[in-house]
Order: sequence, then C-alpha cells, then structure tokens
Amino acid sequence: MSRNAARKRIIIDTDIGGDPDDATAIALALASPELVIEGITTVYSDVEYHARRVARLFELAGAVPVPIYNGLSKTLLRNRDVSWSSEADTQEESGDGDALDGGSQPEDAGSAVAFIVRSIMAAPGEITLVCIGPLTNIAAAIIVEPRIIGAVKQIILMGGVTRLGSNGAELYPVEHNIKCDPEAASVVFGSGASIVMVGLDVTTKARITREHCRRLIASGKPVNAALADVMERWLVRIGEASTPMHDPMAMALAIDATLATTRRMNVRIDYDHREGTGQTVATADPDSPVEVCMDVEAERFLDLLFGRLCK
Repeated sequence: MSRNAARKRIIIDTDIGGDPDDATAIALALASPELVIEGITTVYSDVEYHARRVARLFELAGAVPVPIYNGLSKTLLRNRDVSWSSEADTQEESGDGDALDGGSQPEDAGSAVAFIVRSIMAAPGEITLVCIGPLTNIAAAIIVEPRIIGAVKQIILMGGVTRLGSNGAELYPVEHNIKCDPEAASVVFGSGASIVMVGLDVTTKARITREHCRRLIASGKPVNAALADVMERWLVRIGEASTPMHDPMAMALAIDATLATTRRMNVRIDYDHREGTGQTVATADPDSPVEVCMDVEAERFLDLLFGRLCK
C-alpha cells in the first residue's frame, strides 16, 4: 500500500485571482492531511497570472511545490469574451498589489488537459477533480478522452445555482463560473460523470468578515497574513462587510462530505448570448449522477475552515 493510499488524491482546477475564495480553498487543501494535491491546473483568461498566484501561495505556506499546468485561456467554443467584467472581477488581471501579487512565474508543467486525462486514466477511481473556476479544462478533457467519465472518482465543482433552497428568492439566477463558459458546463453536467454541485444555494450561507481576517493575522502564519490581506482588499473593493466563501466550501466537501445535504438531480445548462445565459436548471432524478448541494452546516464549515488554517 502506498503512503498516500488512505488520502484523497485531488487535482485543483482554478482561476485564482483578486477575490479571496480560490486562494483560501487552496490554502485549506494545503492544511488538510486528508488530501494529496497531485497538481494544479489553471483556467480562463490569464492562466499564467493564475499560476503565479498559486506558486506564491505555496511559497508563503512553506509547502512543497506541485506541478502547475497552464490550461485553456479561452472558452471551449472560443465564442465568448474572457475579459473579467462586472461583479468586481476586474481585479483579476492586476491583483491590485495584494500579498499574492508579484511572484515569479513558475515553470509551466505542460498541458492542463493532457495532465487531467493522463492522471485519471493512470489511476481509475482514485482522482477527484476539485473545480473552482469555469469548466473549460474539464470539458476539453472529457472531449479528448471520454473514458475519464467513468474513471474519475468524483468531480466536486463550485458552480451554479438552483434557487430551490430556503434562500432561493435572494439569489441571482446565474452563477459566475457557469456563466463564463456555459457550453463547457453543459458538456460536464451532461457527461454522466459523478458530480457534486456546490452552488450559490449553499455557498452564500457561509460568509467571512474582518473578524475572520483578524483571526488569520493572529495565527502568525505568513500564508494567513496574505489571505487576510486579499480578503480585506476584496471587502473594500466590493464595499461590503462580509463575503461568501464559495470555493473553500467545495474544498471542504472534499474533506467532509457530511457538511452538506444533497439531492440527486439532472442539471441542464441554458446557454445562448442573451441576458441570463448560463442558468443551471435542476430537476429531481434519483438516478442522476449529479448530487446538488441543497443545504449546509455553515458554522461547522467555518469551524473546519478556520480551524485548519489557524491550527
């Protein structure tokens, strides 16, 4: 038995930028002995910029580097503008001088899509994809090698919204990661792969505040000070006192699936070029391979997140 046999092997697919949730999700993975990061793939827009931020995060955490594979910068059909716009995403390109900005460019380990396919096919039933960005790389991997649909252990993705939970009336009907490349999302959700959809229905129920930032700083860890800096700048940028921890919740479910309650549902992606494109339309189906998160123990999630980061 290998030394990692009892640990979950994951690949993280990320569009890490100026918002804090990608970085916090990766930091949570680094702080969790249950997980083994096989590699990190970047996706959407400036993939080299994403890679720099990942490398800087690992450096600040004092973690052993893993290969970083630059993925697809354009959408699957190359039919959409990949510039970050609206919803405060413009900080993506510059980093705005935060603590994860300005690191050196890591070596590109090669094709992200090829790495995903190669890793899954070499270890059937062992690799979990944790997707915290648009689904372009994953869709391309499925198209290149459809056999990964049955060989991947699970796809845990932050994306989508059903508006079927208790907070549904408060939620915007379209979620960012799906909206960025809805055609790719349609390929993934329609593939038949085992999927856990971690959408706005649950991620908006767990928010971090400046008090959490102070807790991170008090831990004395350089990586936590950097996360706090990114969080503080983001709160100023969006003009809010708190922000949801979208991506860390997806990572937390890779660690402890009991944090959320799910329901098996078929998920259809509506896409065109009109307003509202990228909606995730979910209907109950007990035979579906897609588990949609319907509710979450938000306080237990936050205890896990900050307990790991500040330990």
